[in-house]
Order: sequence, then C-alpha cells, then structure tokens
Amino acid sequence: MIVGILKEIKSEENRVCMTPAGAEVMVQNGHQVLVEKSAGVGSGFADEMYTSVGAQIIETPAEVYAKAEMVMHVKEPQPQEYELIRENQIVFTYFHFAASEELTRAMIARKAVCIAYETIKDADGTLPLLTPMSEVAGRMAIQQAAKYLERAQGGRGLLLGGVPGVDPANVVVIGGGVVGTHAAQMACGLGAKVYLLDMSLPRLRYLSEVMPKNCFPLMSSPAKIRELALEADVVVGAVLLHGAKAPKLITRDMLSSMKQGSVLVDVAIDQGGCFETSKPTTHGNPVYEVDGVIHYCVANMPGAVPLTSTMALTNATLPYAVKLANKGWQQCALESNAILEGLNVVAGKVTYAGVADAFGMEYVEAKSLLR
Repeated sequence: MIVGILKEIKSEENRVCMTPAGAEVMVQNGHQVLVEKSAGVGSGFADEMYTSVGAQIIETPAEVYAKAEMVMHVKEPQPQEYELIRENQIVFTYFHFAASEELTRAMIARKAVCIAYETIKDADGTLPLLTPMSEVAGRMAIQQAAKYLERAQGGRGLLLGGVPGVDPANVVVIGGGVVGTHAAQMACGLGAKVYLLDMSLPRLRYLSEVMPKNCFPLMSSPAKIRELALEADVVVGAVLLHGAKAPKLITRDMLSSMKQGSVLVDVAIDQGGCFETSKPTTHGNPVYEVDGVIHYCVANMPGAVPLTSTMALTNATLPYAVKLANKGWQQCALESNAILEGLNVVAGKVTYAGVADAFGMEYVEAKSLLR
C-alpha cells in the first residue's frame, strides 16, 4: 500500500504522525511511504532521516493525497485539505467529529474511509490510541495551570504546592480516566491538595488505593462540582464521553462565585469542552478571562511538546497502521473489533453512533458496509 505522512497545518501544531523509525517498519512490511516535505521538522526529524530508511519526500500535500491509498495525520483535516481527499481513500487520524459538524459533513461529501484514532477500542474497553496523548495532556494541564496561577500571567499569585506554613492550591480534577489520573498525579507531586471526581464507584475504589495521600477521590455530581468549584484554585476538565460531545459541567453562572484569578483548564475542548464558557484557543494565544476566571482551552495541548508526543503517538498507532496497510481496512474491520470501532464515516455514511447523535444524522452500522 502507498501510505502518506502529511505535515500538520493546524495552528502551532508541531507533531508528526509517524517517526522515521515507524516509517522504517512500514517499508520493511513492503509498503511505500510518502512523507510531505518538512513534515517531521517540528518534532526534530529532518527529511533525511526519513529518506535514510526508504521513505520518499514529496513536495506538496496535494501530491501526497493524489498518490496515497492511506493518508495519516495527527489532527483532523483542515478546510483547505477537504477537496484533496479522494473517495475510498483511508484517512487515519484524530478526528473528534462530534466537535465539528463542518468536518463531519465534509468527510461525508468526500466519501472517504475515516478511521478515528480516538474511537479505536480494545477488548478491555481501553482507548489505546487516545491514551498516549491523554497522558501528555493530563500532565501538561497541571504544568499550564501552575504557570497561569502566577500573578504575571493574570492568576491569583499562588504557588501550586505552597511552602511550609502556607496552604497549597486546591485543585479539582473532573474525570478519573487517563487524563484526570495523570493530571492528579502531577498536581499531587507538586504538593497541591487534589480532589479527583468520577462517577464510577469501582474506579474511585481503585484510585483511593493507588493515588497519593494528598489526592481525595470523590463521587462526582453537579452538587459536588458546585461545592468544590467555590474553593478551587484550579479546575481541570478531563471528562470524555467516548466519541460524543463532552457535557457542560462548569456553567457560566458558577464563574461569578469562583475565586478571582483561578484557572480552568479544559482538556475536553477537542470534544466541545466541558465548561460552558470554553472556546478553543491556540498555543500562541492560549488563555482568555471570563468573570475574572482564566480559561486555558488549547485544542492540541500535546503539540507543545512534539518530540515526546510524536514518539508516544507512533508507539501506539504504528501496529494499527501496519495492519491497515497489510490487509486493507475492510479485512481489518472484519478481523478486529478495535478497527471496526474506529470507523466513523465510511462511503458517505456516519458509522459511529456518538457522531450521528451529536448532529441528528442517520447512523449506519459499519458492519453493513463490509464485504
């Protein structure tokens, strides 16, 4: 199969979807790898590193799209790419369709085979391609929160971990999954007082056993969120509804009761955000203020640490990319429920229920399109 590795063009996105080491594995499996010029530079991988393992450098994205049977990205295709995508072409990337009706309708119109990293699910219910970036984003959420608590950044002027004789910051993490757990671990390591909310009692029992003593796992509810928000210096939104829009857990009305200079970090912004006042921001302009509360809502947080993120992402995606290239998407979907779960839009049909529900579109089972 001819596999295309595209350069990211979303604002300040420096990751690339495959390292040279990953490209070498694809070549060893008998596939032709086309890498858009300078695709890896932002992550520290020069073009020569790709050509040295047998990949071919291509000057333009249009040429990559025209030649490749499967194209890979990190972020969703941008509007200027829509017309380049061909019917039946495999597009393998993070899509987060439920956050964008425009993107969803564009991929329906192109009749491509859209396989979303974020909905591929293993037999044990884990999300193997979402996990590495969730780990990065969770840790970065606290790193950024600590920075924006500084007075020079508009925050309360509070040190996250405090010092002897001075209370640490109160951090509320909503969601006890991968993002939330890594955020809580990072905040605990810095010495903050951390409340970690989740709605699963078995998960809370597990977190109570493994988290540090300055982390307090609690059952999540609207009342508990309202209560904790009043005393919070930092709130991290780490809620994921698999393939669907995130719920709005911090409302506009709640902001007026929160501490001035407190920080909201919405890691769920890719799925529409879990704060009512959230809107996507960029690394170049990452924050804004509503009612005296700082909002950090960067939609591609791991893009700020592209070397780490690219290597972690390739570790996770490469086995699936090899399978897709070796067997084709239909055979893979027949053999692997994980790949089947990844099919979001196929041949002009929405094949993921969460996406169809988000926009009131017709849902078609992916299995019905296999032959």
